[in-house]
Amino acid sequence: MSAALLPAAITLAQLMLVAAMGLYLFRMIRGPRAQDRVIALDAFYISGMLLLITLGIRTGSTLYFEASVIIALLGFATTVALAKFLMRGEVVE
Repeated sequence: MSAALLPAAITLAQLMLVAAMGLYLFRMIRGPRAQDRVIALDAFYISGMLLLITLGIRTGSTLYFEASVIIALLGFATTVALAKFLMRGEVVE
């Protein structure tokens, strides 16, 4: 029973992640403030990372897990840089 349930659960999770990414993209385009856009970008890269992890579970390939780690590191650095820019107006001191 659980062997048949896992592919359906992964498919459902992937569909929900794609829907969430669409909503985050909408918020990035239409966000009323720059802070809303930064938060939407942060949530977008997290959803993309989770989508890659579910693809890795589905295929059994470790390449997707490595790509998700790279996305997590770059996304964190981007979020910190954008937050610093919004707070101070400059990234490099």
